[in-house]
Amino acid sequence: MVKVEFLGPINKKSQEFQVDSLQELKIILNKDESLKEWLKLCAVTLNGTLIFDEKQNLKDGDIIALLPPVCGG
Repeated sequence: MVKVEFLGPINKKSQEFQVDSLQELKIILNKDESLKEWLKLCAVTLNGTLIFDEKQNLKDGDIIALLPPVCGG
């Protein structure tokens, strides 16, 4: 299982999914209407490291975090 953490204003509890790639996870998450816009904006980390390749393979125990854009002063 891969754990997905939704950070900041996304305001969803962490969930676990049985997936093999980031691309597969994205397809599943896009089915949730409340996440569609966030998925376009968020940076993604895999076990604390930013990733950009949707074909990134995932393994049991991995943690994906969706990081929404922030602004501050």
